[in-house]
Amino acid sequence: MGPVAPKFPYDDLQSFLAALEADGDLKRISAEVDPHLEISEITQRVIREGGPALLFENPAGSDIPIAINLFGTTERTARALGVGDLDEIGRRIGELAKPELPVGWAGIRDGLGKLMQLKSVPPKRIKNAPCQEVVFTGDDVDLSMLPGLQVWPGDGGVFHNFGLTHTKHPETGKRNVGLYRLQQHDERSIGLHWQIHKNSTSHYAEAEKRGERLPVAVAIGPDPVMAYAATAPLPPDIDEYLFAGFLRGERVEMVDCLTVPLQVPANSQIVLEGWAEPGERLPEGPFGDHTGFYTPVEPFPVMRIEAMTMRRKPIYHTIITSAPPQEDHGLGKATERTFLPLVKIMIPEIVDYDMPAAGVFHNCVIVSIDKKFPKQAQKVMSAIWGLQMMSLTKLIVVVDADCDVHDYREVAWRALGNVDYSRDLLLTEGPVDHLDHASYHQFWGGKAGIDATAKWPEEGYTRGWPEAMRMSASVQATVDRRWKEYGLG
Repeated sequence: MGPVAPKFPYDDLQSFLAALEADGDLKRISAEVDPHLEISEITQRVIREGGPALLFENPAGSDIPIAINLFGTTERTARALGVGDLDEIGRRIGELAKPELPVGWAGIRDGLGKLMQLKSVPPKRIKNAPCQEVVFTGDDVDLSMLPGLQVWPGDGGVFHNFGLTHTKHPETGKRNVGLYRLQQHDERSIGLHWQIHKNSTSHYAEAEKRGERLPVAVAIGPDPVMAYAATAPLPPDIDEYLFAGFLRGERVEMVDCLTVPLQVPANSQIVLEGWAEPGERLPEGPFGDHTGFYTPVEPFPVMRIEAMTMRRKPIYHTIITSAPPQEDHGLGKATERTFLPLVKIMIPEIVDYDMPAAGVFHNCVIVSIDKKFPKQAQKVMSAIWGLQMMSLTKLIVVVDADCDVHDYREVAWRALGNVDYSRDLLLTEGPVDHLDHASYHQFWGGKAGIDATAKWPEEGYTRGWPEAMRMSASVQATVDRRWKEYGLG
């Protein structure tokens, strides 16, 4: 039968933190610590050392503890998603995505097994939710109750960096959940950094065209699977809560907001409800982003908050951004491994791919392919640049199937030695990330593809590609057997 989704262990953020603490992977900090820069500096040092998740129990100016670095390692990210390793989810998706029709009783049984996995996926609505135990409305709303961080000295103020922002298309009603930075303008309004390529941008544009205000809800601190699902680059027709239900192996519980026509995860810690008025924008930024540079001030829509609900004893979940290494490495690797089977369906010759953390994921993709025809590397480059959010990739390095794309030393050896840059370098232009500071024009710029595969005569290489040096298997086995005899063991 196909793989069975594991029973998911974490009902909410508290249960995940308890599990981490039981295994010594959570550090409580009881000393008073300032959310203005101090928490950022502490967290960055811990992340660079591969350290534990952190719970700041006494942030200055707030009674709400701060949880951070929950996804700081690939191992902890896998645990957050309820799997032994990040490839496990990709394998489950690969099994479900297989296009073969069932053959015989065994095939029918496998097909039924897949359907049973999907049966529990749709979210379900409940009436009473932990996230609405405490309610503030109108003038009682005060964002200064929350321990929002200022991460870098040049930031434009306090930002809420892990709020799951909910919107829906004004005409179709299609829901979107995204993770966007949220600048706190005052005690009842936040800036919505909706980048040009994001679905929420199109929702707001449609509402603005109709002269309507857009309902917005921000959920802070749901369970870790839902937190990850908001970061995943899903196709527009895939609901984030369906995806989260698939990952969890059980339905996500949702609750109706009190003042806007939206639903949010019932197990959230804190929820902000409000509206984005048509035509209203305020300067947003600067902000020290994951690129390692400040993004400039730009006008962005504003959320006017009408209600703030929370648990009786909430925990504020957030993240910091900086040049790599940073916590988003775990989130990015989860996406890389989870979506590999779907990428391979779209581009079948792909064997594996890697998005280096140093390239902040969208700047570089290393791809290995099973090369079958001339100039196939260039075909793969074009296919990647046409694939959803991977269209923002700036550099693509294509290697042969026998190259381990996760071994950057081997990749560099091939990219530096297997390439005639007058023939094997493809230069083009296309869309780039909203935050890209290097492009001479915002939103579009230059891209490069490097064909580091072995070249064929049909590609114009007539010298005869040399054979790579490899030691014989028998000698390797002999040395393995006698290693201690050499005094080297």
